[in-house]
Amino acid sequence: MKDLQDANIGKFEDPHVTATGETRARVSLRAAQTLWFNTGTLCNIECVNCYIASSPSNDALVYITTAEVEDYLDQIEVRNWPVREIAFTGGEPFMNPQMIEMAEAALKRGFDVLILTNAMRPMMRNAMQRGLLRLRDAYPGRLTLRISVDHFRADLHDRERGAGAFEKTLAGMCWLRDNDLRMAVAGRSAFGDSDAESRAGYAAFFAEHGFDIDARDPGMTVLFPEMDETVDVPEITGECWDILGKSPDSVMCASSRMVVKRKGADRPAVLACTLLPYAPEFELGETLAEAEKDVALNHPHCAKFCVLGGAKCSA
Repeated sequence: MKDLQDANIGKFEDPHVTATGETRARVSLRAAQTLWFNTGTLCNIECVNCYIASSPSNDALVYITTAEVEDYLDQIEVRNWPVREIAFTGGEPFMNPQMIEMAEAALKRGFDVLILTNAMRPMMRNAMQRGLLRLRDAYPGRLTLRISVDHFRADLHDRERGAGAFEKTLAGMCWLRDNDLRMAVAGRSAFGDSDAESRAGYAAFFAEHGFDIDARDPGMTVLFPEMDETVDVPEITGECWDILGKSPDSVMCASSRMVVKRKGADRPAVLACTLLPYAPEFELGETLAEAEKDVALNHPHCAKFCVLGGAKCSA
């Protein structure tokens, strides 16, 4: 394990140059398509490999409020950002008592809304169910819930999320299905399946339960690469884009930002990336105006997850 922990020593230290002295890749905010809000790090469960360490006791990021969300929605208009989607992640977003109100604030302004959830007890509370049904009726086709289903097999899913988690999530998904609420799924690539094998397995799972989710569409069935900071990954230089045949516009920080509220902070802050909520170098300021600056790809996640893994978080 020590060898793995030492794998990236000397790398990802200077935002301007790599360990070998080459110019580090940077990404400009070309066109902000998605603004994320972290609703708080509290969660009803504690997963083995949660990238944000969410749990029933972790309140490092506290509940954001509807008023704070609306302030950033105002800023989108002032800055003329071409945002089409407002997305909410956690923790478990439905732990936040203002989740429905925050979603409605965005829907009222014409945005599509994406909520990431485990579809377990917090979402299944009567108040949240009533709220979801109201949003479904008032804003048809504009709300998507992306359900965390780490694997289509219950035993592998429960290995990450605890015994019985799969059945509880499945019950929530069946409720969403029966009430015509739009679903997507987020899975993980940690189990040794190929992309084709994973998508075939999810397709069979969806068909078995009558879920209207396209397993072949990477926007509807998202398979995330693992985010292991102990694995040796290459740094991304400015020349890598041509070598890899990729555009810097293809990574998340070219089209999204995330708002968090840290415990003890007076105001929320805007981050470059949804994946790095605790990395201070990826905090851009308190306003969207401050968040328009370029982002240096100065973290292993930038390379492994976004550039080489090709993952995207938005719908």
